[in-house]
Amino acid sequence: APGSTGKTLLINLLLAKVRQKKIALAVASSGIAATPLTGGRTAHSTFKLPLNLIQKESPLCNITKNTALAKLLTDAKLIVWDEATMSHKAAFEALDRILQDFRNNKKIMGGVTILMAGDFRKTLPVVPRGTRADELRACIKSSYIWQPVKQLTLTTNMSVHIHGDPLAAQFS
Repeated sequence: APGSTGKTLLINLLLAKVRQKKIALAVASSGIAATPLTGGRTAHSTFKLPLNLIQKESPLCNITKNTALAKLLTDAKLIVWDEATMSHKAAFEALDRILQDFRNNKKIMGGVTILMAGDFRKTLPVVPRGTRADELRACIKSSYIWQPVKQLTLTTNMSVHIHGDPLAAQFS
């Protein structure tokens, strides 16, 4: 979503609502992006993703069954992944494999609701020494995981509405 649409506020409200009774995890593609999320951490840290995602055929999360983290992933009702557009599709596919295994559920992401937030107009995954085509192939949209995704778009500049500045509205 473009800037000032209230994406972070909406994400934090969703996390708070779900966390009233259930488990919701908040991750982001970078530490900077994780900072404004309540309880946010990097996806690599949370899911124990390998640093060399693109060097392996089918990378896996380094999480063992019967651990506290495995139970957390098994019990989670919502996973929010902010700036998802910056992450390599292999990261999502690794998470998909581990969630299907831990939850004994062959649905995509083991049936967990995943909210992927980000703006494809901003940043695609970084592929070291890769071409533009390599970046597009690394994008989540080129993964089997993207097929069932229901896309919602935030378009209204909420800071203009909240502050009621008619001059700012002309430029939003």
